[in-house]
Amino acid sequence: MTETTPTDLLPMRDVVSLTGINPVTLRAWERRHGLIQPHRTEGGHRLYTPGDVQRIRDILRWTANGLPISKVGPLLERQPVECRQGDEQFADWRAALARATAAYDVQALEALHGQLFTLLPKVAVLRQVLLPVWQQLRSSNAPGARSQWLFLDFFLRARLLLRLQLNQAAAPRVLLVAGDEQAELVLLGTALVLSGEQQRIEVLGGPLPLEEVALVCAAVQPAALVVALQGPAHAALAKRLRWLQMEIACPLALAGEGPALSQALLDGAPVCLLDTQRGDVASVLNALLRGVLDV
Repeated sequence: MTETTPTDLLPMRDVVSLTGINPVTLRAWERRHGLIQPHRTEGGHRLYTPGDVQRIRDILRWTANGLPISKVGPLLERQPVECRQGDEQFADWRAALARATAAYDVQALEALHGQLFTLLPKVAVLRQVLLPVWQQLRSSNAPGARSQWLFLDFFLRARLLLRLQLNQAAAPRVLLVAGDEQAELVLLGTALVLSGEQQRIEVLGGPLPLEEVALVCAAVQPAALVVALQGPAHAALAKRLRWLQMEIACPLALAGEGPALSQALLDGAPVCLLDTQRGDVASVLNALLRGVLDV
């Protein structure tokens, strides 16, 4: 493993902050009891997975309830490897997010935001937790719902922008533009799902006339252009994308949810299709950038 820390691995200081465990205790669990087996960088620094974080929380809970540390190993062996990610868990996260928003509690939102992105995949955080609460408040006519939605919307847009800025500065630059009318938070969510260690997503916004997009590409020279759709594609858009592909010097991709992209494919849009419901969509984009994806 190199000194570069993958985005899904956490250094000890972050694990201590998230769980409250004493670093000396954590090292003892590793060395003496073999309960935690962190990854190591070439420099010897410990790195922990989201599963490790959940395991540490479980051990802390059991020992706080009086279970001797020597009895913890058999319990861990009977646990499933993956953290519980069913509907019940997502409902709990949504309820906690709604409570923090209703209380206008920024600190609680910060804590939830950090825990969610530590313990769950990005796609699950966005699709199963953040966006459902945001959409419910947006469409509600209940007293206070409008102010709560504005509060949550501002918080989430600021935090997603910050996460995008943590992309590797030297990574290939991918330009993301909205292909239809959509909220800024939805577009930022698409950008985050597409982002990773191997590509840097820059959000242009939009929607813009494709002629303007072509001019921006000529000036910026991105490694790829991604057009994000919230609604279904249609034949007219496919025709315009065909024109755009001839005007730009980089690969062109269309990002959206499965049904919209299926329609785009039927209409013959000559672009790479990125299904943002898939957990590996960032890897698909990276394959396009490396020229190993058959479009």
